[in-house]
Amino acid sequence: MFQKLFRLNEHHTTVRTELVAGLTTFMTMVYILAVNPSILAASGMDQGAIFTATALASAIACFCMAGFANLPFALSAGMGLNAYFAYTVVGSYGYSWQVALTAVLVEGIIFIILSLTNVREAIFNAIPKELKVAVSVGIGLFICFIGFQNAHIVVDGSTLVGLFSFKGSITSGTFNSEGITVVLAIVGTLITAFLLLRGVKGYMLYGILITWIIGIVCQLLGFYVPDPANGFYSLLPSGIVSMPASLSPTLFKFDFAFIGSHLMDFIVIVFAFLFVDIFDTLGTLIGCASKANMLDENGELKEIKGALLADAVGTVVGACLGTSTITTFVESSSGVSEGGRTGLTSVATGVLFLAALFLSPLFLTIPSFATAPALIIVGFLMMQQAGKIAWEELSDSIPAFLCMATMAFAYSISDGISMGIISYVVINLLCGKREKISPLMYVLAVLFILKYFLI
Repeated sequence: MFQKLFRLNEHHTTVRTELVAGLTTFMTMVYILAVNPSILAASGMDQGAIFTATALASAIACFCMAGFANLPFALSAGMGLNAYFAYTVVGSYGYSWQVALTAVLVEGIIFIILSLTNVREAIFNAIPKELKVAVSVGIGLFICFIGFQNAHIVVDGSTLVGLFSFKGSITSGTFNSEGITVVLAIVGTLITAFLLLRGVKGYMLYGILITWIIGIVCQLLGFYVPDPANGFYSLLPSGIVSMPASLSPTLFKFDFAFIGSHLMDFIVIVFAFLFVDIFDTLGTLIGCASKANMLDENGELKEIKGALLADAVGTVVGACLGTSTITTFVESSSGVSEGGRTGLTSVATGVLFLAALFLSPLFLTIPSFATAPALIIVGFLMMQQAGKIAWEELSDSIPAFLCMATMAFAYSISDGISMGIISYVVINLLCGKREKISPLMYVLAVLFILKYFLI
């Protein structure tokens, strides 16, 4: 049945590989079920309802990805977009969370229209092949940095960021909480790398589980001491089964009256959601598809329309249930690295999101230091794409470099794409290579420039 539905032989994969890939993707992104309710609750929304909405919307979006595109990419509430929702639209602008949720709904509807009319597909195809490779590499750096942050290997410092200080943690008495998790993350990275070198199938999943188990042993022996006040919780599940919270506090809670009285303000909010989401999604699809060798000789993804439609439908469903913008997750690359090539991977991830509704005590216990090694190794694997860039062709490689560097150092996929496109157009114009620039690239460059001055 799975072979017929997902054309496994055609994609040179197996049911076991796809299921392991789906589980791996889920394990690296399950943190969203804890983080998203925490962020959106700052806007006044009910935290339990947000958890349920996030899990349901993620599952439905993953099923849409499988049904519309047969691709191994998972979706959930986008980080950054949820922060914009809670801290900017509600916190800084002073609008209600119902207004923000209405903006997410409108954004999703616009996305559906753009996806069906090929606008988003045209943007994807207009980006030059060199920049597409750069996006993949940039996402590798970006996701590696997320891994370092989640594990506290990299922390705030006098130079913006710096390495974690073991000496400082011993002096401050935090080594047995924070310090030991950093050690475990480093050990987990080495274990995952060793399993990769040995060609072990499911090496990322095994790396996550082994690191978690070592952490549990450390807690039982007293080397790791939970400190909930500072975000270091017990590594032992408090339970297995729980009932999901009601959706009623957030279900269909829209404020359409605001549109009529504050139309221009509403348009600005929607455009900000729209702009970040479209280029975060395109960037993630480019990066993951490139890693899986799914792009054709022209750098195009055949199933792009279905993938973008799944993203758009997920956003509309998420808004109706009560969560912020649903988008394709960069952590999907962990499942791709495990061999996931079809929609069966995204179905497996979606089923696990549904299971999380009833098994939240188990899934929410998975520590970030156990999933961080998978993200770090994925970063390494995606960096390998850098060899495909023609570095000697400076009019291509300089924009590619700026795209990669901005994505990692500005902590933004969409800003990386912005810098790449703007610099590509400007540099090639100055070099008299106008034939390399498509009309849509001119439009995108102008829009990106205006975005930085107007939003």
